[in-house]
Amino acid sequence: MTFFEVFNEVKNTFSQADISDYKGHLALQINLTGDGEGKFYIELNNGALNIEPYEYFDRDVIFTVSADNFLKIINGKLDPVSAFTVGDLKVDGDIEKALEIQKLIRKN
Repeated sequence: MTFFEVFNEVKNTFSQADISDYKGHLALQINLTGDGEGKFYIELNNGALNIEPYEYFDRDVIFTVSADNFLKIINGKLDPVSAFTVGDLKVDGDIEKALEIQKLIRKN
């Protein structure tokens, strides 16, 4: 898959999530490796969701993961904590905020 195919799949999957009850701000940058390599961000801001194919410099967390594994994570086929434990997902930043992606995954 190309980067934009992966990005569009992520955006379509998360656009269905109901995050209207999310309070606060969370900015996640996703660095995809391998096939589909590229960077994009996911921002949650007081119930609003924004996903754009750009680097986000004021981020809380950076995830570095293969495109294939990230798609598995967002589709519930790979647990992000397990992926982190075995080294398939690297996290740089606030671990507590990184775990909040599970809320977004469960809402889609």
